[in-house]
Amino acid sequence: MAASAAAVASTAPPQPLRPRRGIAVPSSYSHRAATRLRLAVSASSTTTGTTETTSERGGAERFYFNFTGFPFPLGPFLNRRTIRTEAVKGRIWLFEQEQALGFSSVSTNTRMTVIKLKSGGLWVHAPIAPTKECIQLLKELDAPVEHIVLPTFAYEHKVFFGPFTRKFPRAQIWVAPRQWSWPINLPLEFFGIFRAKPLQDEDDDTPWAGEIEQKMLSSPEVGIGPYVEVAFYHKPSRTLLVTDAVIFVPRQPPECISKESLLASAKNGLAVKILSKGKEVPDEPVVDNKLNRQKGWERMVLQILFLGPSNLLEPNASFAQMSQKLIVSPIVKTLVFSKVPEKVRDWVDRIAADWPFRRIIPAHFAAPINASRSDFLAAFAFLDEFLPERSPASPGLSLLFASLMGKAASYFPPDDMKTLSSLDEFLVSVGAVKKTVSGRKR
Repeated sequence: MAASAAAVASTAPPQPLRPRRGIAVPSSYSHRAATRLRLAVSASSTTTGTTETTSERGGAERFYFNFTGFPFPLGPFLNRRTIRTEAVKGRIWLFEQEQALGFSSVSTNTRMTVIKLKSGGLWVHAPIAPTKECIQLLKELDAPVEHIVLPTFAYEHKVFFGPFTRKFPRAQIWVAPRQWSWPINLPLEFFGIFRAKPLQDEDDDTPWAGEIEQKMLSSPEVGIGPYVEVAFYHKPSRTLLVTDAVIFVPRQPPECISKESLLASAKNGLAVKILSKGKEVPDEPVVDNKLNRQKGWERMVLQILFLGPSNLLEPNASFAQMSQKLIVSPIVKTLVFSKVPEKVRDWVDRIAADWPFRRIIPAHFAAPINASRSDFLAAFAFLDEFLPERSPASPGLSLLFASLMGKAASYFPPDDMKTLSSLDEFLVSVGAVKKTVSGRKR
């Protein structure tokens, strides 16, 4: 998600998941202002019915060489562990790998979602690196791969798409339109993507239209290239799939992120010394313990969300502000969505009006997130700053609470936003992103 943003993000309700560990968060929805909805997030470790990689897997089965990407390639460069979890019993599985930003110690998780269709085949969303381990975990579902979908323009997802599709030559390939790359706009074939069919907005003619619906956000006005993201709704399980539109930062790091990465981030290196608010930075070895792993995770999150947060030495306060709530990433909000609020609002309102989802699966951080349409609308409450004349699509008491809570959820610490705001001003000054937004000047 950080890489893509920087390059410019009904049946009866399913039975609740029972994760080994979960996060409960007050929601914006309430009855009589006293009842609270909870956002319970399934941990990325074992759940009921979950299959994980085993200790026997590893080594050659996790090998994957990737040294491409501008300006920085995506790590890990040689070894990618895959974690598989079952999000909806017998229907939806999540496959996660670690994703490092270039040569830094900053990592997050990237997620592929697999849905079993009524045909018995598999529908694959946003493929990850096709290591032997990953492909074996997919084959263990004992169903043919029928469709492979690239829902975004973002390099971090596109880079693995071609290699993944070659593992399943009989599958149909589907790609979000208006793909581009920078600094050279290369054709899809350069990325190894062939025989691809374009995804379309609200397309009723796709082979999966009876089970999975889709809505596209496509805006050419953002800057050097368009922002494209296709959201999907799996009707049988009432699940919303997005790529970078919203995230939910968990308190603890995803299981696929290695302890080596966490401990490297916990070290007081140059970045910490620069972003320490002038405090003395101790130079001491990092012991492998729970506290240091947590510190490493908190530092990773703040760098991913803000690029240059105000205080990496003591990340706790800012991390607490950003975690355990459904939000739009500060990078995506600042560099993308604030530029085209009318298009984003239309997309968000269409999703909320037409799809009665009960959970959300993004491509990064925690998933699945048990969340409603009110929670989704609340995450985008910041759009009101740019479109004051627009009213919500479905006004009511619940949405009022959602809006109030959403404004709090979309509040980001001003000190942490300084670097990102300066970057935005610089990109505007060189013409890389737009100076104005539709509807109102900045």
